[in-house]
Amino acid sequence: MPVAVTFSKETYLYWYELMQLIRQFELAAEEKYKMEGKIRGFFHAYVGQEAIAAGCMTATRPEDLFITAYRDHGLAVAKGVSVNSCMAELYGKATGCAKGKGGSMHFFGKEVNFYGGHGIVGAQIGTGAGLAFAEQYRGSDNVVLCFFGDGAARQGMLHETFNLAMLWKLPVIFICENNNYAMGTSVERTSNVIDIYKLADAYEMPGDAIDGMTPEPVHKGITRGVKRAREKGGPTLIEIKTYRYKGHSISDPQKYRTKEEVEEYKSRDPIQQVLKTILNNKIAAQADIDAINARVDAIVAESVQFAEESPWPDDSEVLKDIYMDKNYPFIVD
Repeated sequence: MPVAVTFSKETYLYWYELMQLIRQFELAAEEKYKMEGKIRGFFHAYVGQEAIAAGCMTATRPEDLFITAYRDHGLAVAKGVSVNSCMAELYGKATGCAKGKGGSMHFFGKEVNFYGGHGIVGAQIGTGAGLAFAEQYRGSDNVVLCFFGDGAARQGMLHETFNLAMLWKLPVIFICENNNYAMGTSVERTSNVIDIYKLADAYEMPGDAIDGMTPEPVHKGITRGVKRAREKGGPTLIEIKTYRYKGHSISDPQKYRTKEEVEEYKSRDPIQQVLKTILNNKIAAQADIDAINARVDAIVAESVQFAEESPWPDDSEVLKDIYMDKNYPFIVD
């Protein structure tokens, strides 16, 4: 049964292709990790949360800044960090987006206004406010989208940052990607306040909770926050209710949740929901979808080949990008 749609054909097709690209990138990387051992270290997949990245992209401009935590692959790809460089980073190659030194948790793409990938829980919240302060200081109307998980909502950094962000009316949207579990601990076991958006009330900050299993409400919710920030109205806290199909990391046995729970969320898969809307409303034909899928598969396959053929970082790189050059003008011996 067709349903009323309020977005353009181009938007729906963009959402579908972007979400497919994120999903297939993650699945290919997981295979290279588990089956072939070509990717090592930490690995936090974005599978199931793709609608958040899609909705945020259509609600923002390229000049707007994104910063997130360690589950960063999907947002990096969405923001425009090269898929080749993302896969190469997972492989630890010199052509990676962090020169092969950051790995899964530290994707970066300054040229597309993607400021990480941060491994310390909650650290990006303060840094995100700092980016917003810089934009405000420069007099731009750019907005910062600062993503964090439900576990980071319990960090002291959040409360200190909220206080200053509201005091200075910073152009930042704090986005809690609430996928129900901080590692293996449910939201209900971490705080008496389980509606995370209500934390904004203590700072008289606007707060909202939206469904993150499809891009339409994400786009609408982020659009409201972006409008407020551009008009110098200050920050917004948006809790996006989502779900990760994979474990916290690739080695997670997931004993804290049932298979039935996972399957219930998979029945609302964001990619399938958008696909259903496209086909039921004749926005595109199956042949068009097949062409998108083939294009995505080719991009992901190319990224794997690029990563495997790329060189390892040279030994001379081991101390670069870690310590500040002693000749830096603001350092006094």
